[in-house]
Amino acid sequence: MRRLIVVAVSAGVLAGVGFYVNQPKPQPQPQPNPLAETVAEPVSPSAIEETRIAEPISAKPQPPAQPAPTPIISRPITPSAVAPMNSGIDASIVSRAVDALVSPQASHQEKRAAWKQLRDAGKLDQAITDLEKRMADDPRAAEYPAALGQAYLQKCGTLKDVREQGILAMQADKAFDTALGLDPSNWEARFTKAVGMSYWPPVLNKGDEVIQHFQTLIEQQEAQPAQPHFAETYSWLGDQYQKAGRADDARTVWQRGAAIFPADEKLRAKLSATP
Repeated sequence: MRRLIVVAVSAGVLAGVGFYVNQPKPQPQPQPNPLAETVAEPVSPSAIEETRIAEPISAKPQPPAQPAPTPIISRPITPSAVAPMNSGIDASIVSRAVDALVSPQASHQEKRAAWKQLRDAGKLDQAITDLEKRMADDPRAAEYPAALGQAYLQKCGTLKDVREQGILAMQADKAFDTALGLDPSNWEARFTKAVGMSYWPPVLNKGDEVIQHFQTLIEQQEAQPAQPHFAETYSWLGDQYQKAGRADDARTVWQRGAAIFPADEKLRAKLSATP
């Protein structure tokens, strides 16, 4: 039973957050061989013979070879001498990305860009280590466990073992609980937790809890200036109502979201698809 829960949680969280991983990479195009291009046609034996006849019988004496100049660098640069510089650059990249992820001033798009940078650079493990240290140094800041939970989910997207994915997904859920215990208004923690739980197996009876999370988010969102990513909450809450057989409530919440975010294509599509 526990294994089933772990697998379902893993699949649900990955599907809900919308990771796009393990996509086929474009294969490099074969490069032309420059040596092959220099030979236009084979050399015939007659041409070789003519060349030999044209050559002088005796060659002029060659001047003695000059000694090679003394190199300016007296010793080679070893890899160990370069590694600390690269490590420092990598650490700086990770630190700046994590700073953006935990900054209340950073926009949603800036945080998405930071996650993409860490994924593309293969630095998710370093980011997790950084966030775990920051959380240990300042256990009262909700931003650290909220970002750490998302980092665990990002790492899930790079793994192939379903059991490992499930374990990380459950660790992420606990991190979100920690963040919400410190700051119930942390949007990233509540939204990501609710989305992940919406895919948990029905036997766990999480439907009402998921709806409550989205309802709480909408109450918190409407008490502050609207942000474009807030439209997602209305979309997801309507989906949960529809899953629970509450079609009228689903349409009502989509209409409510569309009134605030009239340009949101997802909300408009859902409304046009319902009577």
